[in-house]
Amino acid sequence: MNIILLGPPGAGKGTQSAGLVERHSMRQLSTGDMLRAAVKGGTPVGLKAKAVMDRGELVSDEIVSELIDANLAAMDKGEGAIFDGYPRTAAQAEDLDRILAKHGRSLDHVIELGVDVDALVERITGRFSCAKCGALYHDTANPPSKEGVCDVCGSTEFKRRPDDNEETVRTRMDEYRAKTAPILPGYEARGIVTRVDGMAGIEEVATAIDAILA
Repeated sequence: MNIILLGPPGAGKGTQSAGLVERHSMRQLSTGDMLRAAVKGGTPVGLKAKAVMDRGELVSDEIVSELIDANLAAMDKGEGAIFDGYPRTAAQAEDLDRILAKHGRSLDHVIELGVDVDALVERITGRFSCAKCGALYHDTANPPSKEGVCDVCGSTEFKRRPDDNEETVRTRMDEYRAKTAPILPGYEARGIVTRVDGMAGIEEVATAIDAILA
């Protein structure tokens, strides 16, 4: 089983990918993670990517395709792949089809975690964590039992990510729409796109995804 998991930041892709890895013997192929691992490992494609990044340039589609190719080659035939953050353009989508075919694979599903923008803004801007132990909280969905005191360690200091603000969230959403718009029509024409309510509970979303993969 080979799938693309789509959704804007905050939609829960990371959480759902982790669950799929455990439940379905799949491997999450995140372009960022693969790039960091290749550079750190000093692989041929990693060295090529490092040279590009050292020049302050963006890694090309060709290098990203080499990363995908190398990672698929290292996987067991029975191990499924979750593509996270790739493809983002029509050209990358064509590259992915070619690489999958090379390894005797094909794309089975494109699953998009749909979100309500206003609800997503509330979800993300309400997040904060304990500055001492890192315990996660939310203004309305998961506040500390005692206001201003961490349930886990008792600290009274909390922090918020500087980019967890409404303007940034809406900008991310606009960027996501712009990047995914070119690739969805082709996959929709093949009948492999399914949308899931990404604003539902974690278990509910996981159940919906499992039903698609069944």
